[in-house]
Amino acid sequence: MTEPVRLATHPTADGHLIGILTLDSPASLNALSLPMIQRLQGALTAWEQDPAVVCVLLQGAGEKAFCAGGDIRSFYYRQQEESEQALFAYARDFFEQEYRLDHHIHSYSKPLVCVADGICMGGGIGLFAGADFRVVTEKSLFAMPEVTIGLYPDVGASWFLSRMPGRLGLWLGLTGARFNGADALGLGLADHAMASRERAELPARLAALDWADQGDPREQIDRLLGGLHAEAGEQLPAPVILPHQARIHALLAGRTLQGVLDRLDRAELDEPDLARARDTCRTGSPISRAILWRQYWTARRQSLAEVFADELALSVNCVLKGDFVEGVRALLIDKDKSPRWQPPRPGTEWLDDFYRWPEGTNPLA
Repeated sequence: MTEPVRLATHPTADGHLIGILTLDSPASLNALSLPMIQRLQGALTAWEQDPAVVCVLLQGAGEKAFCAGGDIRSFYYRQQEESEQALFAYARDFFEQEYRLDHHIHSYSKPLVCVADGICMGGGIGLFAGADFRVVTEKSLFAMPEVTIGLYPDVGASWFLSRMPGRLGLWLGLTGARFNGADALGLGLADHAMASRERAELPARLAALDWADQGDPREQIDRLLGGLHAEAGEQLPAPVILPHQARIHALLAGRTLQGVLDRLDRAELDEPDLARARDTCRTGSPISRAILWRQYWTARRQSLAEVFADELALSVNCVLKGDFVEGVRALLIDKDKSPRWQPPRPGTEWLDDFYRWPEGTNPLA
């Protein structure tokens, strides 16, 4: 049985190694399972401690996706087959290990290059967002679509969405709108672009750098990727979100979720992309929208570690008493696309329960 993450190294001219991590489940669009999370964390930890490894490249196998998100079908089956205590333990382990991996990437001590060639959504963006060098291609397609499955933008998204220009991050979270590589560059979510066809040569190009140089190796990597960015040129498609920034800001003006939802409902939207995004927001989970709204404003004042601690409690509670399992059923199991969401709740006090750790102490607190 093949490993879900392939580990390889590419030798440099001076005897060092480039570590290469490849998500290798193309049939599932490299959806992130718990064994994949564990294998990624183990390799990153070992290579961080190995002086021979000077740089790490993270990528996905296949032509379609870097990582389409988390492998979340398991949550539905566990709810059907196991006790609530067992479901809690599984949700705790999955999200805790995923968020520890994401945080490790954000703080990784060696240069880490991540290439999002193709689909990169949800948990895939969690891997991508924290890398030293975040690279897109003309095929990159991003989204945080959790509102459609009864979750909310997690994997640190509370932190990076709230730091995007204007209210674009709030729009992406509320609507699950898709965006491309040019948008990611403008949103501050990506650093460089390259042509998809050049991806196979990237390990050799990284290995060809002078790793014996006493300067910061990140300068060399930046120059290399900058050259590839220039060569990509007009291959990168035009942005699809950035041109609507002023309109989105006006639609999302205000500090109450209900006020924003009412304005969206009344708005005459001639722009097809904005109209589709509004429809997704309308049909999404009310619990998801409420969590996203609170997290967006709270996370602007939090550290990344504090955000992950809150997200762990929120995600586990979305499994235990929110809409997440129902969203998985409707979208991925029965595929009827008719989720039976819990009705909207008055006020905001009920949200406090979603921030409380169910049992014992939050392991990321």
